[in-house]
Amino acid sequence: MATPVKVYGPAMSTAVSRVLACLLEKNVDFQLVPVHLAKGEHKKPDFRKIQPFGQVPAFEDEGISLFESRAICRYICEKYTDKGNKGLYGTNPVARASIDQWLEAEGQSFNPPSSVLVFQLAFAPRMKVKQDQVVIKQNEEKLSKVLGIYEKRLGETRFLAGDEFSLADLSHLPNTQYLVTTSGRGEMFTSKKNVGRWWNEISSRQSWKKVVDMQNKGA
Repeated sequence: MATPVKVYGPAMSTAVSRVLACLLEKNVDFQLVPVHLAKGEHKKPDFRKIQPFGQVPAFEDEGISLFESRAICRYICEKYTDKGNKGLYGTNPVARASIDQWLEAEGQSFNPPSSVLVFQLAFAPRMKVKQDQVVIKQNEEKLSKVLGIYEKRLGETRFLAGDEFSLADLSHLPNTQYLVTTSGRGEMFTSKKNVGRWWNEISSRQSWKKVVDMQNKGA
């Protein structure tokens, strides 16, 4: 029996959960290997052999190791083309280019402000770190502008890269989940007709529900 793919890190990590959602969409068996961040396990030499920056996730598959969640997701889609959701990363050059451009938008425009807000609003209180209201306001304004662009786009297409759910949509799930459910900022998404519809649809996918269940169980 082949050794399953290994993902190192806690499911509550936004980057780890992105990879888990992709694996579930592709019906790829995997093993989630715990990494205790509070104990500094991600900074130890053994872990740095597979993740030189000492961050999660780290990823192993048949002797190769990768890091950076979006690169891992692309690899999963490329290697396991015929498994699970076959259109997750497009089935032709035009579809893939559209997915890639919205993945870039997520990484360059959506992720920076949303990640700051996730930390400030969801994680800082748990860590007993004082919230910075100035930083929160600045990043709410930045994210609001991005979501305005999304609102227009999602009025034209069902999903960001077209009319099929793709890696571009999946990549938005981790941060949005925290902002909608635990930070009190859900209205930033749900108050917009098209963004709200889009969020309700992508967050209802069975793959993402399984990830949220893993998070709730402390995996």
